[in-house]
Amino acid sequence: MRKILTAAALLALGTPLALLAQHQHHAAGDQSANAQALTDAVAAEWRGEDKARDQFRHPAETIRFFRIEPGMSVLDYSPGTWYAKILLPYLGPDGAYIGATRTLPFATPRQQEAQQAFPETYPQQMAQLVAQAGVQGTARVGAINTTAVPPEMAGTLDRVLVFRMMHNIQRWGVAHAELTNFRTLLKDDGLLGIVQHRAKPDAPYSYADGNNGYLREEDLVKLIEAHGFELVDRSEINANPKDPANHVGGVWQIPPSWASRDETLKAIGESDRMTLLFRKRP
Repeated sequence: MRKILTAAALLALGTPLALLAQHQHHAAGDQSANAQALTDAVAAEWRGEDKARDQFRHPAETIRFFRIEPGMSVLDYSPGTWYAKILLPYLGPDGAYIGATRTLPFATPRQQEAQQAFPETYPQQMAQLVAQAGVQGTARVGAINTTAVPPEMAGTLDRVLVFRMMHNIQRWGVAHAELTNFRTLLKDDGLLGIVQHRAKPDAPYSYADGNNGYLREEDLVKLIEAHGFELVDRSEINANPKDPANHVGGVWQIPPSWASRDETLKAIGESDRMTLLFRKRP
């Protein structure tokens, strides 16, 4: 993407006021176009039943908070199709959307086979999805297995996104490996966006160690900062005060999994979530 200079930077360079006004007009136009592109992507018909979850996942607000713009290269860790259906048209033909998974040693042989084949199968899956829906102007799709990150991808990504997966990364024992990978993949000014089920601050570690799906926010911030990142911002976009975050059996007892089939838990909606943004530290 082209670099956009701020008004202050242009003035410092001695830019005439007429040209400065023209720059500000173009910048405002870009922001307006991006906002409309995001609105259109979230409202797109091919999202179908996914839209029912927007009230809990706030995709437009979350994407804006992560400062994602058309034309960027974005990695989505352990993706399905939920955010893909929004980001593919929003990033546009100049952008890249990259799925990532990992081969886990404790997975079944069939699961390991699927994880190893992911770099080939995921782009094919997305291409088929786009073709069936007849969606035009989508981002290029790629995929990697983070067990062996391609060296040529180092420093190439604008954003890495981890939606509701940090608890798995922690309980699988791969937090150090994956956070190191994320830092390696990001450009010098790249950002890491996290949405994660949030335990109460005073929750015992035995409940908030990842095995129940919930993590304490300050624990997660410290973990990520210890791997070469600095916290840029945090948001309550995806907070849900109705969630007590103490379910026996973990976060899977409430929607969307709703394993409990308990109507009182269904009324909670989805989990209380932290939304965090980190910058790769030099």
